[in-house]
Amino acid sequence: LLPGIESQRRHQFLSFLSDPQGKGTEAWGGSWRELRSRTGKAGSSPDAAAPCKALRFHAKAKGAQVRLDAEGSVARRCATFCDGIVFSQRPVRPGERVVLRVLEHEDRWHGGLRVGFTRLDPARVPAASLPPFVCPDLEEQSSTWAAVLPEGCALAGDVVRFWVSRHGRLFAAVNAGPWFLLRTGVLLGAPLWAVMDVYGTTKTIQLLDPTASALPPATPWVPREETLSEPEAAAGEECTICFQHAANTCLIPCGHTHFCSDCAWRVFSDTAKCPVCRWEMEAVAPLVWGSCSEN
Repeated sequence: LLPGIESQRRHQFLSFLSDPQGKGTEAWGGSWRELRSRTGKAGSSPDAAAPCKALRFHAKAKGAQVRLDAEGSVARRCATFCDGIVFSQRPVRPGERVVLRVLEHEDRWHGGLRVGFTRLDPARVPAASLPPFVCPDLEEQSSTWAAVLPEGCALAGDVVRFWVSRHGRLFAAVNAGPWFLLRTGVLLGAPLWAVMDVYGTTKTIQLLDPTASALPPATPWVPREETLSEPEAAAGEECTICFQHAANTCLIPCGHTHFCSDCAWRVFSDTAKCPVCRWEMEAVAPLVWGSCSEN
């Protein structure tokens, strides 16, 4: 039986080659012209015939402080400095640019926008289960790869592009500046959704269409030289809010010691709740080793 089937298929294929106008090719599903219309023009990409939908924020999977506009393209963090995680509404392909603009900047915090990719399907993520931070919380809890944008490169009006390469490297570019490497080790082979953390100094972001002909005027981002009022942190001792200054305070009464004085006092004046355990804060004390029990 098998040789007979193989002979029949060979005969049909030879008939197809000798009759490209479509006569006698019904067994192959129609004419040569019809077959070409199914496979696309020579040299074209399959994606060209079916472009992806424009990126929007997922309507339900978002941090507790995030509010979206009616179109799902603008995400704003209402209060505090955290609980600002948002996802794209569809997976993003390797090499596809995620383009966003910072609409609002808030100077009273340290640290800013975080970007990356995750294997978490936001349609399956209860919003109430999202942690306050994408780095390091969501990374530790799931297959998520994100990074902090360099200080001063995501100010109001700046356009940020980020993407993952086919080699699992996370890149970003700001305005008309050159691209730079944020991190490596992003695992491919499964759908990846874009994840962003509207964190710290970044208050509001807007997703843009990367194919639009009129993106905002771009000024290349250049790292700024700044003198920090807080001491620089040694490895493993940095503030877990800004990731730049030394953790040098103790929260009373819970005793957590993960924050610099600037960030600790801002949290105290904003929510008066410890970012780690959510206990009510009564005071912020300078860190003297042995005076607080580190949890």
